[in-house]
Amino acid sequence: MFAAYAARIDRDQPLNGLELGERPAPGARPGWTTVNVKAASLNHHDLWSLRGVGLGEEALPMILGCDAAGVDQDGNEVVLHSVIGQSGHGVGPDEPRSILTERYQGTFAEQVTVPAWNVLPKPKELSFAEAACLPTAWLTAYRMLFTNAGVRPGDSVLVQGAGGGVATAAIVLGAAAGLRVFATSRSEDKRKRAVELGAEAALPTGERLPQRVDAVIETVGAATWSHSVKSLKPGGTLVISGATSGFNPERTELNRIFFLELKVVGSTMGSKDELASLLNFCAAKGVRPVIDTTLPLDRAREGFAKLAEGEMFGKVVLTV
Repeated sequence: MFAAYAARIDRDQPLNGLELGERPAPGARPGWTTVNVKAASLNHHDLWSLRGVGLGEEALPMILGCDAAGVDQDGNEVVLHSVIGQSGHGVGPDEPRSILTERYQGTFAEQVTVPAWNVLPKPKELSFAEAACLPTAWLTAYRMLFTNAGVRPGDSVLVQGAGGGVATAAIVLGAAAGLRVFATSRSEDKRKRAVELGAEAALPTGERLPQRVDAVIETVGAATWSHSVKSLKPGGTLVISGATSGFNPERTELNRIFFLELKVVGSTMGSKDELASLLNFCAAKGVRPVIDTTLPLDRAREGFAKLAEGEMFGKVVLTV
């Protein structure tokens, strides 16, 4: 079957390790199901994999891709929950949690096999491309907002780095849930898009907000960390799920964190139940993922290049 896969690890030039070509189709496994992939979306996790983060040389070649929607072997339209081992379903009870492509072949292929427990029904209201955007970036944003930040309608939220998959999802979900959403970006075009998607205001990165906020959704890391801390109300919550600009900020702002009793919460992906809730929310409220570009799988390299350059607003989707 045709697939996009990591053939080599290159920490400095990750796309050098990306290959497109034939790979073995997945074999049958007890308790697992094979899904014919209709659409899959890119995440920064795929670039990190090509750099060797969470993926070792011994696991190569590895088909990339965490997210997918497709048709299972019984003809059902489905969405995949890409966290394997969290529940013990379909794998050994002692297997640690991992994301597709860390241990098992991923979704950038004509077929993928996962534990049957990891398959959820695709709402009829969502296209395959839209549904394929949800299991990583949108699920991450959903958990950051509604589980880890604990915000409620009327609360205020700052979303750093408008344009990225998680940030875009947080803006759309927050606005749909009745939050006052503020966003930042270095790009004027991305700031305009953020307002169009429901942000109350979008400001240049690092600029002082009109008011302090109840929570910050942080995926940028070092470049925005100090601004995130300074933007919180006393007792506010900073939720972080990534650090695309680096892991070590120049200033940690520890004085502000303890004096203002701020909370810093790490967040990774989300549960199967949260994904089911997200799917229902999108179907019921007309919320749709923002898709920047849709490409056929054989043009996956173009999609990876857009992701690496940060030139997209929303998700890049590969269709099969």
